[in-house]
Amino acid sequence: MFRHEPEAVETPQQEPPGPLAQKVIVDDLDALWEILPRPVQEWVKGLRAPQDLLEVVLDLGRLPQARFRDREELLAGREVTDQDLESVIAHIGPFGDDNRAGIERTLHRISCLRNRADRIVGLTCRVGRAVYGTIRIIEDLVRSGKSVLLLGRPGVGKTTMLREVARVLADDVRQRVIVVDTSNEIAGDGDIPHAAIGSARRMQVKTPTLQHGVMIEAVENHMPQVIIIDEMGTELEAVAARTIAERGVQLIATAHGNTLENLILNPTLSDLVGGIQTVTLGDEEARRRRTQKTVLERKAPPTFQVLVEIQAWDRVAVHLEVARTVDALLRGQPVRPEVRWMDQGGALHKEQGEPILLHTPQFSDHEEGAPFPPQRSWGPRRTTARADGGSAEPEARAVQANTYKLLPFGVSRDRLLQAVRQFGLGVELAPSIQEADMVLTTKLNYRKRSDVLRTAEEQGKPIYVLRRNTQVQLEQFLKSLSAGWGGDRGVKARSAMEEAEEAVNDVMGGEESVELSPQSAYIRRQQHVLAQRYNLSSASTGRDPQRRVIIFNPQG
Repeated sequence: MFRHEPEAVETPQQEPPGPLAQKVIVDDLDALWEILPRPVQEWVKGLRAPQDLLEVVLDLGRLPQARFRDREELLAGREVTDQDLESVIAHIGPFGDDNRAGIERTLHRISCLRNRADRIVGLTCRVGRAVYGTIRIIEDLVRSGKSVLLLGRPGVGKTTMLREVARVLADDVRQRVIVVDTSNEIAGDGDIPHAAIGSARRMQVKTPTLQHGVMIEAVENHMPQVIIIDEMGTELEAVAARTIAERGVQLIATAHGNTLENLILNPTLSDLVGGIQTVTLGDEEARRRRTQKTVLERKAPPTFQVLVEIQAWDRVAVHLEVARTVDALLRGQPVRPEVRWMDQGGALHKEQGEPILLHTPQFSDHEEGAPFPPQRSWGPRRTTARADGGSAEPEARAVQANTYKLLPFGVSRDRLLQAVRQFGLGVELAPSIQEADMVLTTKLNYRKRSDVLRTAEEQGKPIYVLRRNTQVQLEQFLKSLSAGWGGDRGVKARSAMEEAEEAVNDVMGGEESVELSPQSAYIRRQQHVLAQRYNLSSASTGRDPQRRVIIFNPQG
């Protein structure tokens, strides 16, 4: 269990305890109290167990709320006013593009809610804590020089562990450490990083969309031996991480996902563990392996040699050899991670965990009227949105590029998923017609004119009809879908999307507009999606084959 020492709050610059000491929490709560309205401040300070406080929520017209690890408390009889919000905002740094701010020289994070007029109507004041001694459970892995990837659910302590990793490697191991700090999440607000990262240097990231560029800049400009990154979640960041690892720099990072299985099945981030590809075996090899002819295999060496699943503050599951583990899982073989935990006396224990298998989804043909089973996500969920401008293509969608939501009706889902993996397309199977972008069915089912197909027509969603429910027909359909794209990994598509990423950065950096190279309709669609993702406007102009996308700032 953590030991909270209030006296440490008074001197946050004090020398942190050695690596074998008990965990000590430095939370600078007094700095957080000072920015709160006085009635709220006095109320929160009087609540029991302040060391367990997670955040204070101030929403306009509602009662102030204090959230703890095991409960929530409300300040009865006093609703939050505009003056309360303005008082807090006046005592913190400016909000960034991600609507986050902080208190200088602390780890506290203030996030805001805005109304449609962009006025702030709510604040989430999250307590930031430096926990010294928290990496004892994985310290041998961090000191080994191998790249380590941390996974875990939100709030389990990934970022807290990164801070301590930075301090130990910089101060104890005497390495040159660079922290790539998006939203000042790791080293706190202000120009001077918090003492929790020791003598490690910090590179701030203006907006999350630029994190991959700062990662590369860190290597090229500052000669680090270790780079620390929080919350990698895009393909560009995965590519940047591979580039850094290939230059011999140790990476310590966190990524979206709770387990290794999540990462393997995530088409955006699977490259961190080597990437996944579909391979067709010869008859003799298939018989030797005693498997089907089409199998999944690892595509390249993993970026991270070690993967840690953080299950709780004092318990982790460790995959010590990621390459070997991924190979075994893809072959359907069980693997046993090393489970580590700390007891109340601070002693470290290790044992072999329960065997795990990679549970790839198994689907059967869907009969009309039968409910769809829950689906594993093969790509990010998407929401409908139009690109601004009269000539913008109407099919442009938001949130994540390279992804369709497809509803197979009367089509083998097993065969479809196999074909999707083979072509490397960003296709997610939709659980219902309401969430689908398009419908795929067979000629026989189309003639029946079911309610599902009638609903799709009424909503204007494309319906693609196969003559028969065969693998060949499915592959021909996906080929037509990816026409001009050449596969999600295709050179032409990658170049087009990198050009769009650069255009987005230029526009966000002050350019009035950027005109892209002519592309096919499918790639233009993905470029519109990318612009929408970053709250920019886009429009298509010209005639095929010279039709192209223009990205511009709607505020400009």
